[in-house]
Amino acid sequence: MLNVLSNLDILVYRWLIRLQHSPSLTQSARIVSHTGDGYLYGLFGLSMLLLGDNDSLLFLKAGLIAFLIELPCFMILKTIIKRDRPFIRVSNSSPVITPADKFSMPSGHTTAAFLMATLIGCFFGVFLLAVYCWAVLIGISRVVLGVHYPSDILAGAALGTSCALLGIVIVS
Repeated sequence: MLNVLSNLDILVYRWLIRLQHSPSLTQSARIVSHTGDGYLYGLFGLSMLLLGDNDSLLFLKAGLIAFLIELPCFMILKTIIKRDRPFIRVSNSSPVITPADKFSMPSGHTTAAFLMATLIGCFFGVFLLAVYCWAVLIGISRVVLGVHYPSDILAGAALGTSCALLGIVIVS
């Protein structure tokens, strides 16, 4: 069963990296991926602090707690799993960007994006669909750019969502 899942992971990875042949799609993937670098999270948190209403402050507290949980979990998982990046293991593939570290599981960009999407969706429900679409696009962009397998994205989505929900429960 694991072999079947691994083969499916590589198959979907190969299918998505074919998009690298389109300069406009590659550039779009770079831009989408860059929105998950973290600076927007800080700006959003600062804006919540400036708003200062009860929901905004609860959002900020839940977010800080969630990220305090997520970062060590993310680092520990990367260290334990030690999964090589796909461009190292899959022939005829190469990254479009230089990843920040050596290992691929879970995807840090996807983890943070799903953490934020979950927080925003829970506190500001009107944005739920938009922020989850954005988080999914960040995950897909990381595969298109050649630095993650699809299963890295799924692991990141699960980790980010879980940490956000834990942060919400703690502040509630």
